[in-house]
Amino acid sequence: MAELRYNPLLKDWTMVAASRQNRPHMPKDFCPFCPGSGKVPEHYDVHLYHNDFPVLSPNPPQPDAVGESLYQTREAYGKCEVVLYSPGHYDTIPDLSREHMKKLMDLWTDTFVQLEQDTNHEYVMIFENRGEEVGVTMPHPHGQVYAYPFIPLKVKTELNACKDYFEENKRNMFDDIVAEEKRFGERVLLETEHFIAFIPFFTDYPYGAYIVSKDEKTAITEFSEEAKMELGDMLQELVGGMDLIYDKLFPYMMVMHQRPSDGKDEYNDFYRFHIEFYPPLRASDKIKYNSSSETGGWAAANPTKVENNAENLRNCIKRYHEKRG
Repeated sequence: MAELRYNPLLKDWTMVAASRQNRPHMPKDFCPFCPGSGKVPEHYDVHLYHNDFPVLSPNPPQPDAVGESLYQTREAYGKCEVVLYSPGHYDTIPDLSREHMKKLMDLWTDTFVQLEQDTNHEYVMIFENRGEEVGVTMPHPHGQVYAYPFIPLKVKTELNACKDYFEENKRNMFDDIVAEEKRFGERVLLETEHFIAFIPFFTDYPYGAYIVSKDEKTAITEFSEEAKMELGDMLQELVGGMDLIYDKLFPYMMVMHQRPSDGKDEYNDFYRFHIEFYPPLRASDKIKYNSSSETGGWAAANPTKVENNAENLRNCIKRYHEKRG
């Protein structure tokens, strides 16, 4: 059974896929993403793998007859892809060479282009879950790409806020966010010609870093080859620095926020490509769980001071940079 169910309270869709209950934990002596498994090529650098347990699919079943009127259902149409970063079972983003990282950037870009060609895909999201703390059952380095038949609510909320700000101020909100972070300075982590990384003033995660395009770009497909190399370098330095915060693999959820795939060109005025990190650790041995207030009310709460965290992460990034050379 797989379908979408409409939530009239939030004007949003819930994806339902009972088959995902059958997802296995990785056995100790076998990894389907490693060469030799029979499920991936014997030789690859990066590889696109079709999700074995997709929540969305190009040939979805008909929804169950469980709702009508207020309770709407629709087919769970879409695509769920897995992006394998490396054949090395223990490699992560900071471990890749710059040339290898560029191949990953190209695969993300090519997959975005491919999924956008289906007019039923309203939004394409590139993301990564890293670490058992965020529910990862397959530790082999990988991320995912979902093509949704709707715009996810958080993205829609963000788009509406940016559009309202532009209509009121005649400026792109991200330009003003970047300007304020640069003016204050203490939360900035890295800056290059095309991108800036910082832990924003308003984050609800202790190390909830953002990477924002300084150019008027709204999707990964719009960047030059030079800019993509730059973005890959920044991702490696940022994640490499995170791993030095507690001297262990740092868990996170990472999501690329890009324009919808509806063909409109208005987003260049008020939106901007950016990457958001949601790392759950608030200490080496403590997880920041979302409380009832945060889950039930979306009332975000950060248990730490952002400026202190930014200084710590900035120093860790410098250590990673010196170590990498």
